[in-house]
Amino acid sequence: MLCRSVRFGETDAAGVLHFQQLLRWCHEAYEESLERFGLEPASLFPTPGHQLDLLLPITHCSADFLAPLVCGDPLAITLTPQPLDETSFEVAYNFASVGRPVARGLTRHQCIGAVDRRRAPLPDGLQRWLQATAQA
Repeated sequence: MLCRSVRFGETDAAGVLHFQQLLRWCHEAYEESLERFGLEPASLFPTPGHQLDLLLPITHCSADFLAPLVCGDPLAITLTPQPLDETSFEVAYNFASVGRPVARGLTRHQCIGAVDRRRAPLPDGLQRWLQATAQA
């Protein structure tokens, strides 16, 4: 679970959460979960000077806003990853503030070869993360 507060710069002119922030928070929670599991970001995400054999692009994302969020609101983000097949997975995200659901998100990820851009089996570390989070 990732805990944070809504910041002023994350709101729009109406003073409520700007819609694009939710998907940014989804990715941050995904990255933090991988790091807590012991997977280094550079082993899964491209970095300057470091070529990867496999890439994990997001092929689908969605967000549902259930209640407005304003500056200072506390936020708890929980994620539920699950494999879809040997080459893809999805992560469901639930957002709560003071115990009430306020939003949910979903991302689907496809593993592809960096050179040929064809579907490829998920890396071993990611498969272990999916198995571990399914058992948690």
